[in-house]
Amino acid sequence: MNILITNDDGIYAPGLWALYKSFSPKYAVTVIAPDRERSGVSHGITLMEPLRAEKISVNGRQGIAVSGKPADCVKLGILEFSEQKPDLLLSGINCGANVGVSVNYSGTVAAAREAALYGIPAIAVSLQGFEGKHFADAAAFTEKLAGDIVPRGLPFGTVLNVNIPDLPREKIAGVRICRQGIRLLEDEYYEKRIDPRNRNYHWLGADPRIYGQDTDVDGDALARNYISVTPITCDMTDHSLLSELKNWDMEKNLGR
Repeated sequence: MNILITNDDGIYAPGLWALYKSFSPKYAVTVIAPDRERSGVSHGITLMEPLRAEKISVNGRQGIAVSGKPADCVKLGILEFSEQKPDLLLSGINCGANVGVSVNYSGTVAAAREAALYGIPAIAVSLQGFEGKHFADAAAFTEKLAGDIVPRGLPFGTVLNVNIPDLPREKIAGVRICRQGIRLLEDEYYEKRIDPRNRNYHWLGADPRIYGQDTDVDGDALARNYISVTPITCDMTDHSLLSELKNWDMEKNLGR
């Protein structure tokens, strides 16, 4: 099995190499990731400047560092650096959860979605919090999950968004199949500051805690120490509204 691994935390991030360590003994693995942190860039791609891809060594392990965004890495990995189409794309392990509205901003999830557009099964994996103590346990779970996905496949344009508590396996409450939450972060705000040249700037902040009691929702389940697994689709069409919109007779708005 040929596996492509990427992330949005950058080529030197420990979560990336935790996946490599778990999968590389058994599978052919290619690591291609941004050359620096690219968190929060969503599904952006590089259009107005050249992309540079450099083969580098990280603690004796080989990877490809790309000057662009996570989706760029996936495109280059598939089109330029894979001798054959990958059987699976892994994005992560991200340091910090990607649940709820954060999914819309996540480069980790976007990389998985980019692979899905090429018909490649993909998993986005994130670890709760920012200390990153249990990457190895998260990678072990991801390897088992990959064993479930590859023989079954995933629908075209669908990825699995997986969020894992930063706990030893024995302390994880279980696995919940969840829907994405759409609540805004609690107490979101911009902190206004002044730089050394006496110019104003703003820094986005929010209470990172996730509230709620419904463990069928990704963030609520994660807050209660469950692994949350959410199917995410690239098709953003609201299919339930299509037929109703057709009854609006928008032709009249042409004024003819």
